[in-house]
This record gives sequence, C-alpha cells and structure tokens, in this order.
Amino acid sequence: METNFKKHIAIPQDHGAWIFILSPLLIGFFAGGRFNFAALTLFIATMATFMLRQPMAILVKVKSGRRPETDRGPAHFWTFIYGGIAILALVALIIEGFGYVLFLAIIPGAPVFAWHLWLVSRRAERKRVNIEIIATGVLSLAAPAAYWVSFGGYNSLGWWLWALSWAQTAASIVYAYLRLAQRELTSVPQKSEQWKLGRDALLYTSFNLCATLMLGWANIVPQLIFVPFLLQWFETLWGITHPAIGWKPTQIGIRQLIVSVVWMILFILCWRL
Repeated sequence: METNFKKHIAIPQDHGAWIFILSPLLIGFFAGGRFNFAALTLFIATMATFMLRQPMAILVKVKSGRRPETDRGPAHFWTFIYGGIAILALVALIIEGFGYVLFLAIIPGAPVFAWHLWLVSRRAERKRVNIEIIATGVLSLAAPAAYWVSFGGYNSLGWWLWALSWAQTAASIVYAYLRLAQRELTSVPQKSEQWKLGRDALLYTSFNLCATLMLGWANIVPQLIFVPFLLQWFETLWGITHPAIGWKPTQIGIRQLIVSVVWMILFILCWRL
C-alpha cells in the first residue's frame, strides 16, 4: 500500500496552478457572504476534481510510455480516491438544491479536461499559453459556483466574478511567459525592445484596467474593483522595465504568487465595499 503514496502522483506538480483554483473559490465565497455547508461541499468537490487531474495525467503518460508501469497502480488508486470524493460531494450538492452548478463543470470543463489529456498523450501539453488561458477560464468558473452556493441561489453577478477572475489569470499567465522569456536575455535590452517584448502583457493588463474602470463607472460592478487590476498593471510596468535576467523560475513564481494573493485580497475588499 505504501507504494501508492507517491507525491508526484497524488499532488499536482504545477504549483502555480493552486492560486488559479483557490482564488476564484475564495472570491466567490466572500462575495456571497456566507460559508455554509453547501459552500464546504462545493469546496471539497472542486478541490477533489482539481487534484484528480494529476493521477489521470499520469495514467495517460504510462499508456503513452512517458512514465514507468510502476506508476500505474498508484495513479489508479488516487484516481479512485479523488474521483470518489468528488462524486460524493457533487451528490451532496444536488441534494442541497445546487445541482445546476454541475453544468459549469460538465459543459465547459469536461471537454477542456479531455483536450488536456489528449495533449498529454501527444507530449504537447507544455508551454501552450492559449491552452493555459482557456484552462484557467474553466477554473475561474469556481467563482460563480462559490458565489451562488454562498449567496443561497442564482445571481447574475456571479458571471461578472467569473469574467473578472479569468481576466486576471489570463493576464497573469501572459506576464509569467514574459518574465520567463526575459530569463534568456544576456543583457538589458534597449527601452524600445523592452516594451516590444512586454507588449502582450501590457495589452492584457491595460484592457483589464480600462474595462473595470468602465464597468465600475456604469455601476455594473463595485466602483473600486479597478484597484486590484491597477496593482497588476503597475506590476507589469515594473516587470517590463526590470527584465528578469538570470532569475530562477522559482523566483518568478514566488513573486507571481505574492502579487496574485495581494490581488485576491484587494478584490475581495473592493467587491464588498
């Protein structure tokens, strides 16, 4: 039995992805205002489904020859554990009257998950920024789901929580790729080249900032919701003008995590003001 407890199979190894699932969940719960039993059930279901991705990906890798056969048993074990927990939690949600949130996972989530596993089978899952952005869009659906179960029912504001959460994660991914690309530079480039390299990241964060300013002005969302996006915009400006030459990926990841956590806290505060 002890051979089943392999960390690389039981726990997702892409550590940066944790914030992409926890952030929308917490945003939704705090926006809804209550952490009730249904919210706890949703949290368990969401995290179990998130954890399920790792052992299933390992199974695909074993089948395609990317992992040894010794990983098959543990991968089956954790697939059963996480899958069983997710099913039980989802059944509990249905009993509690929130079965409609399952459509958020089934309709967009299942196809994207299957697509990810197909890419894993073809050794093509890494360094695909567009795919990562689409995947985080699915993860961001945790925000409206958490909001609805915490609020006690459907409310259209949940869709804005989803859109804003996804906007932030998309910009964060593009910015992370910029920082990783800067690592390959041998010297600090000219200012014009710095801005050229950072164009996409700046476009994403600038769009998010302008959009939230307009949405707040129109009273569609809380007026101060632009504040966390302003933080992300300033971080992007700093990153463009301070290339990460010689930085380790861990350094980049830790800074990204800190900025994302502060963004989440500011978002929660500004949403409730």
